Amino acid sequence: MSNQYQVTNQDNGKRIDKLMIEIEPSVSRTQVQSWIKEGHLVVNGDPVKSNYKVQEQDEITWEVPEPEPLKIEAEDTPLNIVYEDKDVIVVNKRRGMVVHPSSGHPNGTLVNALLHHCDDLSGINGVTRPGIVHRIDKDTSGLLMVAKNDNAHQSLAEQLANKTTDRKYEAIVHGEISHEYGTIEAPIGRDPKDRQSMAVVEEGKPAVTHFQVLQVFKDFTHVECVLETGRTHQIRVHMKYINHPLAGDPKYGPRKSLPIDGQALHARTLAFNHPVTNERMDFHVEPPSDFTQMLELIKKRS
Repeated sequence: MSNQYQVTNQDNGKRIDKLMIEIEPSVSRTQVQSWIKEGHLVVNGDPVKSNYKVQEQDEITWEVPEPEPLKIEAEDTPLNIVYEDKDVIVVNKRRGMVVHPSSGHPNGTLVNALLHHCDDLSGINGVTRPGIVHRIDKDTSGLLMVAKNDNAHQSLAEQLANKTTDRKYEAIVHGEISHEYGTIEAPIGRDPKDRQSMAVVEEGKPAVTHFQVLQVFKDFTHVECVLETGRTHQIRVHMKYINHPLAGDPKYGPRKSLPIDGQALHARTLAFNHPVTNERMDFHVEPPSDFTQMLELIKKRS
């Protein structure tokens, strides 16, 4: 089915590929450029180049091509399995590992490794995300629960929705937080100025993060964050919102503020009810060595 959009005065002069990611926030600029190249997008019925600058009253017509299913290969990648039974797996994900495949990361993901480890993952999230109930960002380390069948997946997803799971993170943030506890309640959605990022926006989804100060150093604070909701990049966006962005965060904070590859964020605690026995399962893993080294470094500087 074709989609149409008529260019307004406010859009005048914008590049077509940049305008399209404002019109279609769920797609990337690379995807739009691919649509243009393959003839899925035309202006006034004619093909254009990605750098075409739109004019008021231009009629943009596009069709979203059917996605090609990714062929997910099982890969023999070491995993840090914290717990496993016939229903669930709890993994301590290393920093730098993407959770599930996408067009930009077709392999080397947690899912690729899980498919090699076992062949009985849930199918609720489709072919590219078998077993994945929730995710943590590529450069966030720590605990993740994975469902090995659809019944387990349903139970774990309901617990997340009902806020009966416990998820606690450790983070190093910029600045010295002067109070011991805090709650950030601010809606999160796509950043209207940068559609590839999230931000606190009025029309966003409700999001609540609680935090406790663990240690205060010169120019940095070590905090524990507890998620009440699970929005994309929630802790990273909320801490930036209160002017304490995560150290090392390449998207929401000053880059290279500490010698750590990615944001200083670790999913330390995960607790949920077992989907079959209903037993409360409680897991804790300490932060990786690069995180603790950063703590030692800022302690020496203080």
